[in-house]
Amino acid sequence: MEQTELLIIGQGPAGLSAAIYAARAGVRTTILGCAPKVAGDYDIDNYFGFEETISGHELIERGKRQATRFGASMRCERVLGLHQDEDGSFVATAEHGEVRAQAVILATGVSRARPGVSNLADYEGKGVSYCVSCDGFFYRNRPVLVAGQGTFAANQALELTNYTPRVTIVTQGKAPTMSADYRARLAEANIPVLERSVVRLEGATAMERAVLDDGTGLDADGLFVAMGEASSLDFAYTLGLERNGVFIQADSEQRTNIPGVYAAGDCVGRFLQIAVAVGEGAKAGRAAIEHVKARRKAA
Repeated sequence: MEQTELLIIGQGPAGLSAAIYAARAGVRTTILGCAPKVAGDYDIDNYFGFEETISGHELIERGKRQATRFGASMRCERVLGLHQDEDGSFVATAEHGEVRAQAVILATGVSRARPGVSNLADYEGKGVSYCVSCDGFFYRNRPVLVAGQGTFAANQALELTNYTPRVTIVTQGKAPTMSADYRARLAEANIPVLERSVVRLEGATAMERAVLDDGTGLDADGLFVAMGEASSLDFAYTLGLERNGVFIQADSEQRTNIPGVYAAGDCVGRFLQIAVAVGEGAKAGRAAIEHVKARRKAA
């Protein structure tokens, strides 16, 4: 298992700003994630210090070069899961292995793809879940569905087999994008992947079945939503972070209610601007530095 001191999830302005501060302070820093939405070829002309317009892509590339110059390790790799160990450290499950860290900064934004189920909200807490590690236990040996087409959905489906062998992935009509390795693991676990869409849920007091777009029904007591890639909100559910709707609650120093976990940028839901994300990333980095140094002394 890879060891680091600070794991930053997200390569946007908040994550890169945090990495610059932490790595410069001598904290072993790893950043996982891929190109953020801001890294597109559109113009930014209201960012302090740039008299000339700069593209989002160029701004992010400059930030990446600066973070690596101070020693941060960075790679395009998606994080699929995150949990805290008994010793207070954190273990992230990524596409190519696990990473253990003493502190974590969440900076992946707030995007959550919705599965397009007409009455999804009616069954939230009554069959619909966004967190396998939180709710999988309640579905022992019961039929469940996972909505999603990517590696995140595949990982969630495989995790569900710790509780039930009756797992099916429904891609919501999208072509599967999980890696060949994950497709093989799904086949070995006897988890079918249906390129259909769940359009409606049914059940008197809780979910009992899902109706597909071709009119057929699937008996299922649970639907675990894992569309797109894992977001800060998905990690918040798993870790038990306090939330305000789709946003993570963080104090003025970007601390969450879990010691060692910090959140910065759009995922905390303040003024959604690059300048704010950079500032929040700097504060999260400073707070994480203090936490890591305290862990060093206690070791």
